Amino acid sequence: MAGLAEITGKTCLITGGASGLGALYAEAFLREGAKHVAILDIAEDKGKETAAQLNKTYPGKVVFVKCDVSDEDSISKSFNQVVDTVKQLDVVINNAGILNDSHALWRKSCDVNWQGLVSFSMKAVKHMRKDEGGASGTIVNIASVAALIPVGSTPIYNGSKAAVLHFSKSLSQPPFQETTGIRVLTICFGPTDTALMTELNGRVYDQKVGEGFSTVIQEIITMGAESAVAAFMAMFKNGPNGSVWLSEKNLPVQDITPKLEAYYKSFTG
Repeated sequence: MAGLAEITGKTCLITGGASGLGALYAEAFLREGAKHVAILDIAEDKGKETAAQLNKTYPGKVVFVKCDVSDEDSISKSFNQVVDTVKQLDVVINNAGILNDSHALWRKSCDVNWQGLVSFSMKAVKHMRKDEGGASGTIVNIASVAALIPVGSTPIYNGSKAAVLHFSKSLSQPPFQETTGIRVLTICFGPTDTALMTELNGRVYDQKVGEGFSTVIQEIITMGAESAVAAFMAMFKNGPNGSVWLSEKNLPVQDITPKLEAYYKSFTG
């Protein structure tokens, strides 16, 4: 069955794209025929390295732009730089994320996971919307299974990811796509074998409450990065506007929108 979205010839911006799943999304889009991919990250050396490696296989198709997703000025400058370079953005993937509820970093985590994602989404809407001269497009927001279930050790991270999920569902409500031509997708990943899942005991909000958190997570079946990317690509190609997808335990990706819609309907009648 033909998918809803083509990747060939499209331009894409990926936050947190220097390494991990972000870099793998970039490679997957290029493999599928993307015209240009802009990877944004605060890790400048790694970002330049990743862009150089990808450009060896896909010459001239990848650009790296340094961006601090927790800082609005940095977001604005980097977004404008990408648009100036590629002229038209078709896809924005809000992938940057931090799991750190510690006293020192919880606010920065919220700024990256939530405020930065909203900022990039709103800039994408303004740039893409067909009713104001744009060419339409897709916004993909990376949530987490943490948006769906409570975890006592990381209430701040869970709260930020729940906000991402609800923001995406609210933004995509009719007549959003009909008016703007923009599709909004959300994916919730279970624990995945990336750097985000390392040294977890030091990233809980309270050591007494979070004692053993890392051990508990490791006992859960951790998904491989390849499975996560395959799930992401399946969602991107086939997901209708407003849909929410779940990927965990190396299982096939699931469209959980009907379950969420049934839950919402129980309140609205």
